[in-house]
Amino acid sequence: MATDRYTSPLSERYASKEMQYIFSQDMKFKTWRKLWIALAETEKELGLDITQEQIDELKAHAEDINYDVAREREKLVRHDVMSHVYAYGQQCPKAKGIIHLGATSCYVGDNTDIIIMTEALKLVKKKLVSVIDELGKFAEKYKDQPTLAFTHFQPAQPTTVGKRATLWAQEFCLDLEELDFVLSNMKLLGSKGTTGTQASFLELFDGDQKTIDKIDPMIAAKMGFKECYPVSGQTYSRKIDTRVCNVLAGIAASAHKMSNDIRLLQHLKEVEEPFEKSQIGSSAMAYKRNPMRSERIASLARYVMIDALNPAITSATQWFERTLDDSANKRLSIPEGFLATDGILDLCLNVVDGLVVYPKVIEKRLMSELPFMATENIMMDAVKAGGDRQELHEKIRVLSMEAGKNVKVEGKDNNLLELIAADESFNMTLEELQKCMDPSKYVGRAPLQVENFLKNVINPIREANKELLGAKAEINV
Repeated sequence: MATDRYTSPLSERYASKEMQYIFSQDMKFKTWRKLWIALAETEKELGLDITQEQIDELKAHAEDINYDVAREREKLVRHDVMSHVYAYGQQCPKAKGIIHLGATSCYVGDNTDIIIMTEALKLVKKKLVSVIDELGKFAEKYKDQPTLAFTHFQPAQPTTVGKRATLWAQEFCLDLEELDFVLSNMKLLGSKGTTGTQASFLELFDGDQKTIDKIDPMIAAKMGFKECYPVSGQTYSRKIDTRVCNVLAGIAASAHKMSNDIRLLQHLKEVEEPFEKSQIGSSAMAYKRNPMRSERIASLARYVMIDALNPAITSATQWFERTLDDSANKRLSIPEGFLATDGILDLCLNVVDGLVVYPKVIEKRLMSELPFMATENIMMDAVKAGGDRQELHEKIRVLSMEAGKNVKVEGKDNNLLELIAADESFNMTLEELQKCMDPSKYVGRAPLQVENFLKNVINPIREANKELLGAKAEINV
C-alpha cells in the first residue's frame, strides 16, 4: 500500500477485488485489443484486404500488453489511444497497418466503457440478488414475531419483525427491476466515426451501403452484445451513463433506508448488526456497540446518490456531436459510483446475514404500549356486554390520558388496564382485560403478507437468478 500518495478509500477499504478489476487498467486495455480484433475480423469478413495471418498475430498478443512501450509513447504524442495502437503494432508488425482501420478513438474508448459498465452491472446484480435472498430468509424466520410498529417514529399498531424486513426487501426488488431493464438494453456504440456518420467506411468500402450496414451488428455479436445504438455522434449518448448511475443511486437509497432503520432499532436494543468478539465500539466508552456498518452503508449511499448528478449534468451539457468535458468527469464518477455501490452491497450482505434479534426487549416495549392499542377491542367487548359506545369512547379517552401521564410524567408503568377494570362502566375484570393482551391478535395480516411476499416475489427472483445466489461479503475494516 502506497503511504506517500493519495489512494482512494473505495479501493483500500470498501470495494471488492472483483469490482476493482472490472475498472482496472488491465481490463480496459485488454478490452481495447479485443475490440481491435473484432473490427479487423469484421473488415476481413466484409472483403477488405486483411489476412488471417494478421488476425492471428493480433490474437496472439491480445493479453500480453506492453505497457512500458505505451507509456513512453504517450509521453511523446499525448494521446492514449494512438499510444496503444503504436504499442500493439510493435508486437504485431504484420498487422500494424490495419489496427484501428477506419475507427476513431471512441471506437475503443466508448465501446469499452459500455462493456465495463455492463460487467459491473452484472456483479451488482449478483450481490443485489443475494441481499434480497438473505432478507427473504430473515423475513421468513421472524414473520410471526410481533413488534411495535412506528409511524413518525411514534408507537403505532403492531407489525412483525419479518414484515418490516419485507419492506426493505421490496425496495431492493424494485431496484432489481430497474437494473434488469437497463442491463437488458445496454448496446455498443459500434464504429461510426468522428461525427457518427461512418464516412470513413464509405471510403473503405467504396460506398457499398449494404456492406457498411453489416459492420455494427457484426462487431456487437463478436463482443457479446445484441446490437449497437442506431445513431450517435462521435460518442454514445451520455444519457446511458445517467441511466446506469440512476440504478446505482436507487440501490443506495434502498440500502440507506434499511441501514437507518437498523440503526434506530439498535438504539432501541431490539435488533443489532453483527459485532465481532474483538471489535471496539468506541475509543472512549468501552461498553458501546455502535452500528458502524449500518452507518457506513448510509455514508457511502449518500455519496452514490449525489454522484448520480454527475452524468446527468454531463449528458445535459454535451455540445452537438461531442465535447471532451465529459472525459475527466466520467473517469471519476462512473468507476467510483460502482465501487461505492459494490461496497454498500457487501456491507448489506454482511449486516443482514448476521442480524441479531432480541425478542424479550421487543416484547417488553410492545407490551408497554399494547394497552393503548387494545382499547378499541376492549370498547367493542364492553359494547357487546351492553355498554354505550359513545360513553365508553369518552371514558377510554380520559383514562388513556391519565395512564399516559403516569408513564411520561410520573415515570410509572402503564396502568391503563387497571384503570379500566376499576371503572364499572366496562364491566370487565383485570383478568379478562389481560386476556386481550396477546400481541399476535394485533399484527393484522402481517405473517400472511410475509408468506405471500416470499411466494409471489422473493421465490420467483430466487428461481430466475439461482445461478447468482450465494454471494458472500468480505468486510476489510
